[in-house]
Amino acid sequence: MRDTIYYAHKTINMEGRIIDLSKPIVMGIINVTPDSFYEGSRYISATQVVSQALRMYEDGATLIDIGGYSTRPHAEEVPEKEEIRRVTTTIKHLKKELPTALISIDTFRAAVAEAAILEGAGMVNDISGGQLDDKMLATVAKYQVPYVLMHSRGTPQTMTQLTDYDNLLLDILTYFHQKLATIRQHGIRDVVIDVGFGFAKTMAQNFELMKNLSYFQILNLPMMAGISRKSMIWKTLESTPAEALNGTTALNTWALLQGASILRVHDVRPAVEVIKLLAHSKK
Repeated sequence: MRDTIYYAHKTINMEGRIIDLSKPIVMGIINVTPDSFYEGSRYISATQVVSQALRMYEDGATLIDIGGYSTRPHAEEVPEKEEIRRVTTTIKHLKKELPTALISIDTFRAAVAEAAILEGAGMVNDISGGQLDDKMLATVAKYQVPYVLMHSRGTPQTMTQLTDYDNLLLDILTYFHQKLATIRQHGIRDVVIDVGFGFAKTMAQNFELMKNLSYFQILNLPMMAGISRKSMIWKTLESTPAEALNGTTALNTWALLQGASILRVHDVRPAVEVIKLLAHSKK
């Protein structure tokens, strides 16, 4: 185990390919589930998944994030074997069609992460920060894939009850410091942080985080913003997830201005366009 780990602020290494984050990138969401909160992100058949993934890459996505367990509030439990079946089948078909595809696995289970990596996933996106499976960090370290460290509390079934903070920003920053110390001990090299919009946060807390997202640049790590079509958007606008694209684009723009390096989205092309327009506006 290495005594010190250097965290590159503007790059991550996926499958030996250096991903430059000096210019923000887009991660497309594909849920192999029947119950994700946004119906437009649910894909069941391998044909549907491959078709949608190819469309996302054509629209400018750098990564595809594949999940087999809905993490919306009060989501139903999914047996581990079923989650593994869902994601490995999907990754296998996608890699067959597009061998160069860069894939992230969205899971809090170490066994699922390992199975996905063995099929071709090159990043682990863990909503729990290793809290829901004590083997997760060791698994990530074993395969030396980038790790998305998200802030959350509890499980999808309990998180809405765990929204009391002494100081929201400071409490989340402390969480990251503590988790990063453990991550360093495991020897994990590439880490991306995610403040976890919607996970154990009230509506007001979500907007406080959005307002102060740049606060977390003090960690000197790439930051992912995952706000696509979430309830903080459509409930505020009194609409629905299906009608939340414009609101998503607005908040993605703000997230980029606050230092986000990765936009995790259901709709790739609008996110890519925001990145391009902001880049031109800074010239």
